Amino acid sequence: MIDLRSSYLLLLLILGLLIGCGNNDDTDSHRLNFEKKGRTVPVFSSDSAYHFVAQQVSFGPRNPGSEGHQKTKEYLSQKLKGYAGNRMAYAQNFTAEGYDGDSLALTNIIAAFNPKKTDRVMLCAHWDTRPRADEDSVNADQPILGADDGASGVGLLLELARLFHETPPPIGVDIVLFDGEDYGKSGDTANYFLGSRYWAQNPPVQGYSPRFSILLDMVGGQNAQFPKEQYSMQYAPTLVNEIWSIAEEEGAGDLFLNQQGKAISDDHVIINRILGIPTIDIIRHDASQKDSGFAPYWHTHHDNMDIIDPSTMQAVGDVLTELIYNRI
Repeated sequence: MIDLRSSYLLLLLILGLLIGCGNNDDTDSHRLNFEKKGRTVPVFSSDSAYHFVAQQVSFGPRNPGSEGHQKTKEYLSQKLKGYAGNRMAYAQNFTAEGYDGDSLALTNIIAAFNPKKTDRVMLCAHWDTRPRADEDSVNADQPILGADDGASGVGLLLELARLFHETPPPIGVDIVLFDGEDYGKSGDTANYFLGSRYWAQNPPVQGYSPRFSILLDMVGGQNAQFPKEQYSMQYAPTLVNEIWSIAEEEGAGDLFLNQQGKAISDDHVIINRILGIPTIDIIRHDASQKDSGFAPYWHTHHDNMDIIDPSTMQAVGDVLTELIYNRI
């Protein structure tokens, strides 16, 4: 049996000693300066990422308190321990007050890659799913499968974790999977982003200050498009423009639209406001729509494996591997 406490203390020791310091000014030439390095970039596998999405969906809805939530927590913890090593993966357990007096048992899952590197970046997504299909006309009170809204971002990060294990990146990379992002009822923002809020208010490593952070949300659906989300452009425009420039070079300009998107409240806003880590959100939405702009399957029972497109995940994966392995 793994001693989780000793593993966590070792994680604190290593990251506390090695994580770089500095301000979060987006003009800082060291933290947010990009150029091609001429390095070999490993091949991102959308087939592997798709498999990781399917595995999560196979557990059913992953809303807090459900059987699928518990099975998925065990699965994600096991996968990240396998890729990062037992002592470099950590489950941050916490409780939050839910509706009607419910006590929610939640877990953020964290993994550190290339821990000896002082220069670090962070990648994140949420792994929980919505406990209600409030945008559906049928069974609106039942939880959804969340193939895109939840599982796609996590699946993509698991594939990157596999690459980091096989080919260590030139920089330290920390993956954080947030819980409780999608718990709140429509309009009740105080009960969204539970995991990122807890993580930001209780950072496992005090003073954690990566160069930047990238949040992935709904990055696997058919016909996806990713305009430049407004909060992302406010907090880290240099990073946004670099990623969208890479996408154009990679032939994915039809997905990564060079146009302003909507201002979307998501985990990245919490991280920016509480910790000041420049964090952007790669998120599917349509800036031309007057409503939320999200896909028709958003918060419905149609968010299942039928709408997952490996080519979308391939495009996002190619952009991120080029960024991490060859631009920083």
